Amino acid sequence: MAEPEAAATAAMEAEVQEPAAANPSLKREREEGDDSATVAAGDAAEEAAAKKQKVGGEGEEKEKEKEAKGAEDEAQGKEENAKEEEGKPVKLGPKEFATSVEMFDYFFALLHSWAPQLDINKYEHMVLEDLLKKGHAESDRKIGPGVEAFEIRNHPVWQSRCFFVRRVDGSSDDFSFRKCVDNILPLPEDMKIGGKSNGKKAGGYRGGGRGGGGRGGGRGFRGRGRRGN
Repeated sequence: MAEPEAAATAAMEAEVQEPAAANPSLKREREEGDDSATVAAGDAAEEAAAKKQKVGGEGEEKEKEKEAKGAEDEAQGKEENAKEEEGKPVKLGPKEFATSVEMFDYFFALLHSWAPQLDINKYEHMVLEDLLKKGHAESDRKIGPGVEAFEIRNHPVWQSRCFFVRRVDGSSDDFSFRKCVDNILPLPEDMKIGGKSNGKKAGGYRGGGRGGGGRGGGRGFRGRGRRGN
């Protein structure tokens, strides 16, 4: 019985293989069909990759636009803040100043009306100390261990009046009120160090005023001070 069954199975397999062998075009169609499916799958993969790349590119472009807009908004905000600060009065000690010229005139008047080698009174002391702290690039070094007094002296090099800070340890150092003012509120170009009016009176100081201008009820500069060391 085994031999007839084996013969029948072999006959069936031969019948299945014969159509393909007898008809080569059928085999080619099958192979072409397989190739077409492979090509279609490849095209679909390429299209998906292209879409993904396009979406990624658009995302990067949007991110760059967002960053650029953020930087632009930040710059605009800083500019607006600077304009707001420019219009606000600046307070030094108990006094307020609306403009750099007003501030300059005040300290110029003080410098040229106060007696040399005489400690400046408490009111102007507070104003000068705040000017030094807020306006000098090296205020910590100038102040050192602490301020005992401010004086006006004849500068040994420039041979002109100059503000001096005397420290609690007895040491002293000069400082430029013009530079300090310019760092707090920028001065007009012709009033800056090296400008056309450098070394000359600038602004509208008329002399003999109460505190040389500025707000805050400034007192006159002719008060009695203590003779410096």
